Amino acid sequence: MTDVVTMEYQTIVSEYVDYGRNKFLEVSKKKVKPDETIFLNISKGFYTPEGEKRYQRGIGFPNEKSIVDSLVEKLKSVATQDPVVEAVESPPAEEETEEASTLEDL
Repeated sequence: MTDVVTMEYQTIVSEYVDYGRNKFLEVSKKKVKPDETIFLNISKGFYTPEGEKRYQRGIGFPNEKSIVDSLVEKLKSVATQDPVVEAVESPPAEEETEEASTLEDL
């Protein structure tokens, strides 16, 4: 059985990005209690019909400029790349038919 660790934290600042019909991303800076470690967090969630926020999952990472700069750079790079569609070639139907008839002859 896995132990569950409960972590208390204080939200210092949050910004929201709404998308879709009732979805949001929360970008926040938080402080862990009692050791005062500050981290950044991106959470995904949705709004209930009553307008309440419900969180689904999130990811936290250190509040370091190099990590933030790299994350922003990679996000911009991925967002601006053209999608590459790879064609999967399937053998012609005739070859499949010939192979099947050859197997039947055995």
